[in-house]
Amino acid sequence: MPSRKLNVLVYNGTGTTVESVKHAIYSLRRLLSPNYAVIPVTDAVLLKEPWAPSCALLVFPGGADLGYCRVLNGQGNSIISQYVRRGGKYFGFCAGAYYGCVVPEVVTSYFNGGGAFVDVNDPNNDVEILASYDGKLDVDGGVENAAVVYCRVGQGAAILTGPHPEFSPANLSPHHDIDGYNDLIASLQEGDSDRVSFLKACLTKLGLEVSQESSGVPSLSRLHLSSITSSNVDDLLYSWEEIISKENGEEYIRAEHDTFHLEKPETRWSMDGLKDTLPNNETTGELTTPSSSTNEALIDYTTIVKRIVTHENAWPEAKATPYFNHHAFYSSLRQYRETDTDAEDWGDYLMYGEVLTSTNTILEKNFKLLSKLPSGFTVTATTQVAGRGRGTNVWVSPAGSLIMSTVINHPGHLAVSRPIVFIQYLAAVAIVQAIKTYDPGYDQLPVKLKWPNDIYARDPQDPSTYVKIGGILSNCVYSSGSYQVVLGIGINTTNGRPTTSLNALLPPHLSPFRIEKLTAHILTRLETLYKKFVRSGFTRELEHSYYDEWLHGRQVVTLEAQGGVKARIVGITTDWGMLKAEELGRDDKPTGKMWALQSDENSFDFFRGLVKRKI
Repeated sequence: MPSRKLNVLVYNGTGTTVESVKHAIYSLRRLLSPNYAVIPVTDAVLLKEPWAPSCALLVFPGGADLGYCRVLNGQGNSIISQYVRRGGKYFGFCAGAYYGCVVPEVVTSYFNGGGAFVDVNDPNNDVEILASYDGKLDVDGGVENAAVVYCRVGQGAAILTGPHPEFSPANLSPHHDIDGYNDLIASLQEGDSDRVSFLKACLTKLGLEVSQESSGVPSLSRLHLSSITSSNVDDLLYSWEEIISKENGEEYIRAEHDTFHLEKPETRWSMDGLKDTLPNNETTGELTTPSSSTNEALIDYTTIVKRIVTHENAWPEAKATPYFNHHAFYSSLRQYRETDTDAEDWGDYLMYGEVLTSTNTILEKNFKLLSKLPSGFTVTATTQVAGRGRGTNVWVSPAGSLIMSTVINHPGHLAVSRPIVFIQYLAAVAIVQAIKTYDPGYDQLPVKLKWPNDIYARDPQDPSTYVKIGGILSNCVYSSGSYQVVLGIGINTTNGRPTTSLNALLPPHLSPFRIEKLTAHILTRLETLYKKFVRSGFTRELEHSYYDEWLHGRQVVTLEAQGGVKARIVGITTDWGMLKAEELGRDDKPTGKMWALQSDENSFDFFRGLVKRKI
């Protein structure tokens, strides 16, 4: 299963500065979304993880190159050099350019002590100058005063730049105590379009697919709280009474991570609401929150008040949520409950936002709110601006992805006999089963699950391979005798990037998936499977339901952490859900040893870096 190169890795380990990393990630995400996932990585990841096969670009931002050398000299340098020579791409900014050394006519760019490249005219060097410094330098810049160079290295390439084209002036703070600094920011702002064009040209030269339009920072939208029976919203709000504070006639939930302002549909247009909603208190028609700052600056979303519109009399109107049809969701929920007869409650309460930070963050990071939520309470969105994956991974979630997080209150006394680890397995089975029983005719879609919690599909462009189209993120806290699991799910449904989508798998005679309907079916399947699990544990029936959908039956792998031992995957352990493999000797015959393998949460490839426990 070769993976497409979709990761752009930005080094943020020893030697980097916070500002340089922040600017690099910000600019690259704007230019490369949704085609790539831009992910920060530490020196430990570069040294120990198998990152190279899925890496489209390795980026070293500014900082102090001696710090890079201290942790990466030797093994690290060898790994990075091998990556580039075998066809990888490297982009070094300032100190990252020092470390990497051994299209407008004039571009104004931020500069902070970066170097010049003096030996580019050496015929032994395969180097192309992309930009030169304009004007005299205080140091010997060689014949060309080269500021940005493109180097061919084996089958790969690197771009090294002394200045900082990744620094957006919108993210530079004024310094009134530094002479001329504010004028510098103004001049950078004036030439910002040329800076963006130059950065696009550099990324294109490295072979990356750059978005034609820079991805802006979307506004956080209102969250719409509804229920399958609208009057039940009032009951839910009553259960929140002790966490709701009343201030100047308005209701707030001030939780640990976010502050929520509760609005009713009939009062959301009140003048009180306008006071802290409209920029500069100007009435311009459609309301925008402070997060919709048009200067594209980095935003601390924890400072933005999240607005919840409570729909106690009717579901949200289509004009309020144009990208999510609540009628389609709730009617599908009722329809699927006719066949999933154990499904009764999950999905009854839904909170939808067109644009929010992260469905998991909204729940898991706000314990005060989470502690009051029933099982099956679901948050869903059209777009996330701060989506999360396992470890430091970022799951790219452009419009067209199914994005949801569901609360599961798992009784504490069941934790030993019904371990929480199996909930992610139930979720994986529920997703695949929901896709294949979406309607008659969908049962042959080539969708599988990959241990422990990813969803894969056969690549329509290359039927011999499978590519990731979805993932599951499970977080857990303990409260009042229960483990509160926040189960996050993301699936490429109608969007073809960054890999492929469910709709791309469909033969012409089948109707496209609707996100509302598929969300409802995942919830009914998940509730049904969870109730079976609570009644009887991870039974043989549930175990085989998992094996029916996975990619790994009888797969032979190499266990690198065990000295290159070969093993055949035979299942998962029914006690703690580890991957069970039998060791193979000569002629691939079993030796009698069995291994239980736990996934390394930071690994890009679970077949490498596995942690072992002998059975």
